[in-house]
Parts: sequence; structure tokens; C-alpha cells
Amino acid sequence: MPYLNYHHLRYFRAIAQEGNLTRAAQHLSISPSALSTQLAQLEENLGHALFNRSKKRLILTEAGHLALDYAETIFKTGEELFDALQHRVPKQRQVLRIGAVATLSRNFQLEIIKPVLKKREIELVLRTSPLSDLLNMLEAHTIDLVLSNLPVPADAQNGLRSHLISQQQVILVGHRPNKKFHFPESLHGTDMVLPSFESNIRVGFDLLMSQYNVRPRITAEVSDMAMLRLLAREIDAVALTPRVVVQEELKNKSLVELHRVHQIQENFYAITPSRHFPNFLVKEMIQAFHCKKNGHSKDK
Repeated sequence: MPYLNYHHLRYFRAIAQEGNLTRAAQHLSISPSALSTQLAQLEENLGHALFNRSKKRLILTEAGHLALDYAETIFKTGEELFDALQHRVPKQRQVLRIGAVATLSRNFQLEIIKPVLKKREIELVLRTSPLSDLLNMLEAHTIDLVLSNLPVPADAQNGLRSHLISQQQVILVGHRPNKKFHFPESLHGTDMVLPSFESNIRVGFDLLMSQYNVRPRITAEVSDMAMLRLLAREIDAVALTPRVVVQEELKNKSLVELHRVHQIQENFYAITPSRHFPNFLVKEMIQAFHCKKNGHSKDK
């Protein structure tokens, strides 16, 4: 069965770059006859001629161009392998694969990935799915970290860590200013749009309402923050939401802040696995998150 020899590819690439077998042999410090033999073996294994021979120059055939493209990819991957195993910062463009919980605020996701998008040496892959699916992807090494508004329990078996990366204000918003609005009594019997029970802020809000013996009228409850944002804009009701979800609406005054619920905040986490050879970009991001959280942008 034919097989690829790494050295054959290296010799082939040198010939393609030089366009001349003798010069390539000098560059590789081997004899032209030995190099010609290596090339012939590669062509035999591939079943195609890689060069058209002329008197002055070797010219790549169509198969040769295709083989050179693959050879370059293979050598790049080989270099990345050495970088990863020796914990060196790679020289080539790197891929960062982030998973985001499907219900997570799009505004928050954008805030997190903006610095990555500005770096031309990084290619970003962003996937959204339920948290359980994303954790399976982490285990299968198909993503590098997960963004979530819920932490995951860490134990010796799963090796997961939940890094608190941001804490956001939780506010009540409506369509018009209301000087007569007083928290919490003004919410009694008021139409409201709330996050679903999957959200920690909903749990905290219900506990507050129970303590104050206040019963709002629930118009809608949703798990998806993007849908909550749309409903807050479309329905004449009071909505409970992290500030980051409706920051654009607050800016253009299509929604107004009625009250900041100081007793509740939304936490966001970066969940990472324990790996012997982690993506070095993940370490950089986690460090940046911690610096930002411990600095001056806690309630941005």
C-alpha cells in the first residue's frame, strides 16, 4: 500500500521552490542522483508526475501544484505540533475555538470576543449549543473553552475549572420613565418579562419578591437573552435583565432603566478543561479576563 514519506515531501518542496534539481540538491546537501531517486519514489507512490521536465527548469504539473499545497499544510501542521508539545508560542496563525451557551447574551459574547477579532494572527471559531453539549465538546477536544452564565462543578474526574470573568448589573427596564416607580411595591400586579427558571437571576428575583410579598403578573418568561431583549422592546411591560443585554436600547432610549436590583447580579464564566497541552491562547484570555475583572470594568 502506498504511503507518504515526510522526507520525500521535504525534498519535493525544495525542488519546487528552486525549480531545479541540482540547486535543490545543493541546498539539501545531498547528491542530485539521490534527490532524483527520492522524487521518483514520491511520484510512484502518488501515481502522478509532479513536474514537467524541461532543459532549464522543472515546472509543476497540476498534480504537482496540488501536492505542494498539501505539503505546505503538512509542514505547517508539523511545526505547530512541535510548538504545542514544547509549549512554545506558535509562529503561524492560530485557531481559537470558543463555545457559548445558546441562551447567553449576544452583547456579552461580542464584548468578550472583540479583542480576539482584532488580532489578525488568530482565527476564531464560535459555536453555540446547550451547556451539556459544549462540555462534551470540551472533553472531545473540539473546542478550547466555554462561555456560560452558570459554573460547573469541578471534580478530579472531569478536570473542569469555572473562571469568573465578569459580573453584570441586573436592572428593571421599561418603555418610559416613571417617577412614581418604587421598588418593589410598584411591581405588584405589574406585567413583567422575566428570564426562565434556568437563570440564577430569576431565582434571586423570585426570592426577593417572596420576601417582600410582591406578586407581579408574568407576561412572558424566556431562557434566550436575545428573545428577552426583543420582548422588552415590543411588549409594554417591565423586564428583568442584565444591563449588557439591553445596553444599545438604553443608549438610544428605546428602553429606560427603572431600577437597579442591587441584590442580584449576573455572573459569567469561562469554563476550561485540564490539559497537558492547552491552547496557549486560552491562558492569555483567562489572564486578560482576571485583569479586567480585578480592574475597573466590573460593571461595564
